[in-house]
Amino acid sequence: MLNFTVGPVQSSDNVLALGSEQVPYFRTPEFSQTMFENERYMLEFANAEENSRAVFITGSGTASMEAAVMNFFTDKDKVLIIDGGSFGHRFVELCQIHKIPFTRIIPSFGYGVTEEQLAFFDNKGYTGFLVNLDETSLGVLYDINIISEFCRKNNIFLVVDSISSFLCDPFDMKKNKIQVMITGSQKALACPPGVSIIIMNPEAVKRVMQNKVRSMYFDLKTALKDGERGQTPFTPAVSILRQINVRLKDIAASGGVDVEIQKRKEIATDFRCKIKPFPFEFVSHSMSNAVTPLHPKSVFAYDIFTVLKNEYNIWVCPNGGKLKNEIFRVGHIGALSTDDNDILINAFKDLLQRKLI
Repeated sequence: MLNFTVGPVQSSDNVLALGSEQVPYFRTPEFSQTMFENERYMLEFANAEENSRAVFITGSGTASMEAAVMNFFTDKDKVLIIDGGSFGHRFVELCQIHKIPFTRIIPSFGYGVTEEQLAFFDNKGYTGFLVNLDETSLGVLYDINIISEFCRKNNIFLVVDSISSFLCDPFDMKKNKIQVMITGSQKALACPPGVSIIIMNPEAVKRVMQNKVRSMYFDLKTALKDGERGQTPFTPAVSILRQINVRLKDIAASGGVDVEIQKRKEIATDFRCKIKPFPFEFVSHSMSNAVTPLHPKSVFAYDIFTVLKNEYNIWVCPNGGKLKNEIFRVGHIGALSTDDNDILINAFKDLLQRKLI
């Protein structure tokens, strides 16, 4: 199988080898050291400010999205949400569940948000901002500089879901005054799914300590407290956390986060150049290095996904819902290369010859 989805993605040999080992007991100094290293690398790669913290939740990215809504906001807040696709809409659903007052910002299809759109909400009492930075369902990368400047100007607490864009696109918590970042193990970290990570600056840590959360599993106070000794409150996904450790060390040894982002950019740029002659249209006008969304001009998108999977053993990423037959996506994260792009392009050439696209 050759995997061009956006998660789970292909893992390196080092990560795969560790996943084949027996799961060790984890209430040990050795595992605590692993977790201390994981936190240190995550804070470094996100360029979090001094005294920031990272916690590791055994749960998908949605688990950390929900934990963020619960721990950082209350019914006294007034939150803006960029609702530009299925993942941005998930924040809407979470705020509805937890009764957090919110207003949606709905960008034009395939576009990001503009300064003019945000200016409408200046000085209107908003206290929080939730954004899925790379709206993966459409492959739209929002401009974090525009968003962070708006939040700074209005003294708004900014939570960024960077699940798809972390390690793919430039990201700087300190520069952009981001209070919270969320990411997951199965995207550019290229490990199995099952762990999500919340990075908090000191202001966010303080807010966690002040808020009362009606949950045992999602109360980040306990995660922060146990993290001080390199542990988690409950049994974690031990193997995945060990694999994350290997992956973070490999990134550091290969030149760090900037080199990793450049790799993603090169693979994405290579694919986008090679796909231009085919009968597809780019969906997004502001693409992340993580994924290229494509609209077929004359066939159903889901049929392309099915044929590639069943006849070529190549996985691209289908869309669901009303976009199922309109868009498919090609990911550029995980253990991929430009040579892998050539394999996919050759498959498209064959489909073209067979009149299947």
